[in-house]
Amino acid sequence: MPKITFNAVRKVFPTDSVNPVVAIDHIDLTVRHDEFVSIVGPSGCGKSTLLYLLGGFIDLSGGDILIDDKPVSGPGPDRGIVFQHFALFPWHTVLGNVEFGLAERGIAKAERREIAQRYIDMVKLTGFENTFPNRLSGGMQQRVALARTLACDPAVLLMDEPFGALDAQTRHILQEELLEIWSRQKKTVLFVTHDVREAVILSERVVVMTARPGRIKAVIDTRADRGGSSAAIDARAEHIWSILREELSR
Repeated sequence: MPKITFNAVRKVFPTDSVNPVVAIDHIDLTVRHDEFVSIVGPSGCGKSTLLYLLGGFIDLSGGDILIDDKPVSGPGPDRGIVFQHFALFPWHTVLGNVEFGLAERGIAKAERREIAQRYIDMVKLTGFENTFPNRLSGGMQQRVALARTLACDPAVLLMDEPFGALDAQTRHILQEELLEIWSRQKKTVLFVTHDVREAVILSERVVVMTARPGRIKAVIDTRADRGGSSAAIDARAEHIWSILREELSR
């Protein structure tokens, strides 16, 4: 049984005009337990919409989404999301941000502090526990956001262009750290990115979407490339770009 199943998933957004916007249409996809899957496609093709539907933050217009063979009917603790723009609470320290979800679940102070510290150490922010977000670099803020999500131990991790706002050097470091964390935690990850090379580096499979209305154009197995040479990664990325170019021109 797959971890996640999308069956004929469709999302339509109403507009002020006569014609509604069909964001995604007839998405069929299965994701294995503990698999890392990236989603790429033109801007506006519904990549983020797909994540928000899986997260239960917006309602389906058609089809269904199953996790462990059970329909998604709203948000739940089995799914955690990391956004591009950190979404940290500026009035909380690093420790306070990472503890937040645990406190909402009613976990006792001593236990949640122990859990939070474990994930702060994991994302290499030891020593910054009492620092407020405005004193941190963008890369450090994204580490806090990742630690906050991981601390709640979701089975499914949704990542919406989490490194998109970072400089190239910081992005590369966080890619390596994310893979290291994933190899230890073994969660099911859906990762949205505009960076095709990043998708190849991180993923076991890359899903290529069409221009709106978003449909799946191709699913590329990248397991043989992701740990390979830079030349192999570049070659696979160029192959995916060749599939994307026609959709980008649309």
